[in-house]
Amino acid sequence: MTDIDEPPEPAELIGLFEALGADDAVGWAESEAEENIPQLARFRFLRMVWQDIDAWSAAPGWVEAYREDGPAASAVRRALRLGLTPDELGEMAREIAKDTAFGLLQGLAGPADGDLPPGTEARLPGWCLAELSPEGRRTGRVLDALHEDLDEVEPQGPAGGIA
Repeated sequence: MTDIDEPPEPAELIGLFEALGADDAVGWAESEAEENIPQLARFRFLRMVWQDIDAWSAAPGWVEAYREDGPAASAVRRALRLGLTPDELGEMAREIAKDTAFGLLQGLAGPADGDLPPGTEARLPGWCLAELSPEGRRTGRVLDALHEDLDEVEPQGPAGGIA
């Protein structure tokens, strides 16, 4: 890419999606090129979210740390005494992290949750996640409805996710 205002060529996009581990690099790249959706930025962000979610699958490390100290230490010790394995705790923690991430992404897309009177809700600010060029300039494209693609980006197999 020579000009920061020019989008990457489709072949370059495919290569970048492949480098990030996209199962359907061609599909993601075609969607970005044809629909002008910031799919590379979306995929990269969701990949980062999944790395944080999957960190909970690495149970022995966090189970040992939480067993020793912190507000959940007694609950972790009790669960282990009752026969849950660190891997089972990891599976539970991963699912909780996934549900939390989904809720945050959904809230980012539409912060109104019906908890407040409509008149108040209408006066509150919202937010968005915006794409930046590799040079750090705003592209004008927004990463919207990220919760819709969270499951699509989920890592599969032993390297990611619960096999």
